[in-house]
Amino acid sequence: MKSLFFAAGIALAGAGSAYADSSDPIKIPINEWTGQHISAHILGSLFEKAGYSVEYVTAGAVPQYAAISQGDLHVQPEVWTNNVGDIYPKAVESGDIVVVGQLGLTPQEGWIYPPYMEEQCPGLPSYEALYDCAQAFASPDTFPKGRLITYPADWGTRSKDVVGQIDIPFEPVAGGSEGAMIAEIKSAVAAEKPMLMMFWQPHWLFAENEFNWVEWDEADGECVEESGQSKGNACGFQQASIDKVANKDFASTWPGAAALFEAFSIDNDTQNTLMNEIDQKGRELEDVIAEWVDANEETWAPWVEAAEAAKN
Repeated sequence: MKSLFFAAGIALAGAGSAYADSSDPIKIPINEWTGQHISAHILGSLFEKAGYSVEYVTAGAVPQYAAISQGDLHVQPEVWTNNVGDIYPKAVESGDIVVVGQLGLTPQEGWIYPPYMEEQCPGLPSYEALYDCAQAFASPDTFPKGRLITYPADWGTRSKDVVGQIDIPFEPVAGGSEGAMIAEIKSAVAAEKPMLMMFWQPHWLFAENEFNWVEWDEADGECVEESGQSKGNACGFQQASIDKVANKDFASTWPGAAALFEAFSIDNDTQNTLMNEIDQKGRELEDVIAEWVDANEETWAPWVEAAEAAKN
């Protein structure tokens, strides 16, 4: 059964829309983490296989939604729905951004720490243990508060907000980038130094190191981060779905690309493997993506065929 997104594009194309099968480049935002680079560049490569031109545009994970809603950017294959800011839900509600479906990744987000920290904070993994042993996570700059590395500033303030809501004695410190966060946690693990960090998976980091996740109170339904959490009633972080989204005019402008985008998917194993090649083995993103595309025609050929069928 065709989605409303794809069906609308075909209907407009069939009606002779002047914008159908545009020769303009499809603009895909590039965010701050390697997994998204992989999703975006595989998608872009397959658009090119289907005869479209593609332009990659650097954009912040939250600010990008204004550009997508306005049509300055066209598709985003990897939206972590629990870290989207204020613009995104309004744009989805108004119809300026269309949710096409899920990407296929199984995500987890929260606070991680190396297992050796449980010796210094015996109540872990419960978040309530952090009230009593914050100093075990302290740095000279934060003492007596613990130090919590959070996402880069333009990814939003979710960890900072939770720290404030539950009044936990930690100082949120924004990571400069994904790469800076990884360098810091690897350095800490190598020296068995204190570390508490907001992080996510899928990610190659979990293939090479063991980390534990801080555990929260069970939520009554979904965890709603804005609901005024407190000690004894803290669900932590809403777990995301990872969605594919597009500007409202994408399906009518590029109906073939819309069909491909709807079919497109990536799983954790694929993304973790490719991230490891790039981030750990130091290979160029473009080479890794080209190698995957060459080796996986059986996977993506039906998606490109769907694009060709929609154009004809």
